[in-house]
Amino acid sequence: MDGTLSVNRPLNVALVTETYPPEVNGVAHTLARLVGGLCNRGHHVQLVRPRQSMRETPSGNPGFTEILTAGLPIPGYPGLHFGLPSRRTLHRLWSLNRPDIVHVATEGPLGMAAVAAARNLSLPVSSGFHTNFHAYSHHYRLGWLRGLVSRHLRRFHNRTDLTLVPTHHLARVLGDDGYLNVDVLARGVDTQLFNPQRRCQTLRRSWAVGDDTLVVAYVGRLAPEKNLSLVTEAFDAIVAKFPDARLLFVGDGPSLTFIRHRHPGHIFAGMRLGEDLARHYASADLFLFPSLTETFGNVVPEAMASGLGVVAFNCAAAADLIENGVTGRTVHPGDRKAFVTAALAMASDRQSLAALRTRAAIAVQHMEWELIHERFVCKLIELLTTHHGRHGDEKHLVLAPD
Repeated sequence: MDGTLSVNRPLNVALVTETYPPEVNGVAHTLARLVGGLCNRGHHVQLVRPRQSMRETPSGNPGFTEILTAGLPIPGYPGLHFGLPSRRTLHRLWSLNRPDIVHVATEGPLGMAAVAAARNLSLPVSSGFHTNFHAYSHHYRLGWLRGLVSRHLRRFHNRTDLTLVPTHHLARVLGDDGYLNVDVLARGVDTQLFNPQRRCQTLRRSWAVGDDTLVVAYVGRLAPEKNLSLVTEAFDAIVAKFPDARLLFVGDGPSLTFIRHRHPGHIFAGMRLGEDLARHYASADLFLFPSLTETFGNVVPEAMASGLGVVAFNCAAAADLIENGVTGRTVHPGDRKAFVTAALAMASDRQSLAALRTRAAIAVQHMEWELIHERFVCKLIELLTTHHGRHGDEKHLVLAPD
């Protein structure tokens, strides 16, 4: 074999995940984008996921099929489920309808069963590292499980042929922690949806703010692991200097009731999607993102694309995307005082903030999802080629063009 690829048939990809739309979270959003990218390029996707409690909407894409498995609710995450082990079901399914490659996106019981079935059938298997579950553990009084979870994650991903992560920083961290075969697949942002032109004065008037009023925003899950006390701490410093400033929360979660009770004067917009979400982003001015548990943080590029001044810790997406002081502000992870200082400094210089917001929107223009989709297909093809070569398969691979 000369290593080149003939091109005349599509890939058959089995993608296994324990979260998917209509569930609303960053992992579900990313996976839906990747599935759409594969289908739009003519590849076939067999999606394996737990049955959800909310209404299912069948896809009309002819290259897309779903296999729904049994699942149970995730404690502390209403509406989300983890899949029960289905190794025999998957083994039988993939024996009858053998995919070219299996991509496992989550590390729960269903994901573990998928890796076991794929390896038993000698199928190439890749995985995605999407969520820092080991970092979440102490926020839910499960700190004693951190070591156990860390070992499980490392063992799980090292049983796959390739682990895809969203940032170079995370690739280095996992490599230092003993993870093998780690590669980077960045995430994209829809700049047609998220952009400064979505700014809506009607929406701002509904918040009872004027044209020059500073609106500080947080978008995302309202939960303990998001470090939301730092959002209110930074805003308190801002409002002490600018009494008319307002704080906007967009999202839902277990911390909503507590935050609303303690801070009834803030704006709570609830869950927003699509163009409505884009208007909420673009109608704010400053974006605070204090989370230390992200593998990426889709909201960071979305806020930048919307033309917001972002303050975040120098990790995950912010570390890769923000040029400190030029397209946003980043501070050393965990330095609360520096975070508050950066937020106040950005709020205090409106002229510099306006220029930074313009640069932020330009800085993420290269992150179109189409490029991410092309890279994902290339990663799968490279893995499939390597797998066939390693197993002594002399038959030339015949794959579809993008």
